[in-house]
Amino acid sequence: MSLNSYKELIVWQKSFELAVEIFRLTQLFPKSELYGLTSQMRRAAFAIPSNIAEGYARGHRAEYLQFLTIAFSSGAELETQLLLAKTLKLASQDKFAKTEGFLDEVMKMLNGLIGKLKSKYS
Repeated sequence: MSLNSYKELIVWQKSFELAVEIFRLTQLFPKSELYGLTSQMRRAAFAIPSNIAEGYARGHRAEYLQFLTIAFSSGAELETQLLLAKTLKLASQDKFAKTEGFLDEVMKMLNGLIGKLKSKYS
């Protein structure tokens, strides 16, 4: 089955949902974090689906892998920022649990896709 758009990729759909969830979560943070952790988390979150889309649109396997790796790295960055925000108790623990679940799912999907593409074409 051939895809017509990156929007059909489940990993893109899930990472887009994650970005929306991060925006919702960071709205709960204190205003003093607007230009600090809030800004950083939002940038890292929307970098994930953005890099998946850009890599897919490039049309070359090597570039796609490179952008998937960048998306995965943004996920690791976001994971660190979530841990800091959770430690600082910037929102309720149940809000963090939901967001961490989204992130974990996206990271596993990215890791699997990167692994498949590397092994299939090496």
